[in-house]
Amino acid sequence: MQRLRAFKSCWQLLKSSCEGAAKQANNLSSNSRNYCNVPPGGPSSFGLLFDIDGVLVRGRTPIPAAKQCFRNLVDRNGKYKVPVVFVTNAGNCMRQTKAEHLSHLLEVEVSPDQVVLSHSPLRMFTQFHKMCMLVSGQGPVEEVAHNLGFENIVTIDMLRDAYPVLDVVDHNRRPKDSIPPTKGLRPIDAVILFGEPIRWETNLQLIVDVLLTSGNPGKTWNSSQYPHIPVLACNMDLLWMAEAKNPRFGHGMFLVCLESLYKKVTGYELKYEALIGKPSVVTYNYAELLVKQQAEKLGWTTPVKRLYAIGDNPMADIYGANLYNRYLQAAKHTKPQRQAKSSIGVDPIAEAIDDTPKMTSAEFGGATGGYGSQTDLPEGCSSILVCTGVYSRDQEELPLDPAQTVTEQRIFHGHRDFRFDPNLTQPSFVVQDVKEAVEMVFEQEGWPLE
Repeated sequence: MQRLRAFKSCWQLLKSSCEGAAKQANNLSSNSRNYCNVPPGGPSSFGLLFDIDGVLVRGRTPIPAAKQCFRNLVDRNGKYKVPVVFVTNAGNCMRQTKAEHLSHLLEVEVSPDQVVLSHSPLRMFTQFHKMCMLVSGQGPVEEVAHNLGFENIVTIDMLRDAYPVLDVVDHNRRPKDSIPPTKGLRPIDAVILFGEPIRWETNLQLIVDVLLTSGNPGKTWNSSQYPHIPVLACNMDLLWMAEAKNPRFGHGMFLVCLESLYKKVTGYELKYEALIGKPSVVTYNYAELLVKQQAEKLGWTTPVKRLYAIGDNPMADIYGANLYNRYLQAAKHTKPQRQAKSSIGVDPIAEAIDDTPKMTSAEFGGATGGYGSQTDLPEGCSSILVCTGVYSRDQEELPLDPAQTVTEQRIFHGHRDFRFDPNLTQPSFVVQDVKEAVEMVFEQEGWPLE
């Protein structure tokens, strides 16, 4: 209870900080302030990681402060003054599509190389690329999967067509008159959950069929064959912010349903080979790689020393940025490793530090390789919470410790496999909006403001 009271106290501090953000803005800047270019060799170098929904846009509507912020982040030639990467848990589209959408909304040029979608790190999961993969989600999931490097794809619609008697929840979709013959498919080796599907009942039914038949849904269920074939899930957000006044269900809600159904039927926990997207470390590791690439394009010769992650969701954006900062701090105490030994269930950094809380396989993301040398990692990653999305000044409660009662556990919005640490939901800074966030970063780093 003492831990819980301390946690509630932290939340009240967060709330009061957000309510006072407008006052802080007066001390930071006026609406006309601009961000200056600083040549390499000057003040310390840094990179910006922007969440999208609730930070830059609400649905299809840009947040006014975001447009002004990005006009100031580029020079008169449209060139960014600092490395900028967009990190979103959206995943039902291609990076090119998301980049074009952002370019239109923010009125600045955004390239696909600046976008990290929830599924982007799957490019690194090469051990699965030649397997037969069942993909779930909406949008161009087959095209997305091929673009990520997967060669043999089966969609839910393809599976439903091959086995016409499996999808019967909606009576209007049941076979009429004679039952079409089963076409049969190559056995499925693994499952990718890209994002929330349109017809939840169909996807839930067929995915459970695949898991309980070892990838052969025409056969009889056999729950004794456990663990099941690998499952890779992208985007764990339980809620996200669109145009509505209240948050909407995200892919994390679909995962809760799938996990509950699987356990109800089998008595076993659904296991994930990898959970990627914020807040997993592998997503921030991938974003950091793109920040370095952007720095090189800007002609920077000094390494990026600090990352600033700006988001609206304490359980995704803030938790993830703080978790990655913990990873970076632990990395300082280990010997440089060219190849991360981060196979499933092992975190080479956290395992090496006795006084650092160990990260679970899920938190790391399940990557089987690193993205380069650990000798040039940033010194840290700071989290910045804005009050324009999931978190708002009217909110009164944070997620509670899952070690408490069942009633309290309902408020924990993180994924089941993520150990809840209240400290990781506490942002480095709380500001009103994204424009104030960037102005604060420039002042924090000693970069001049015009």
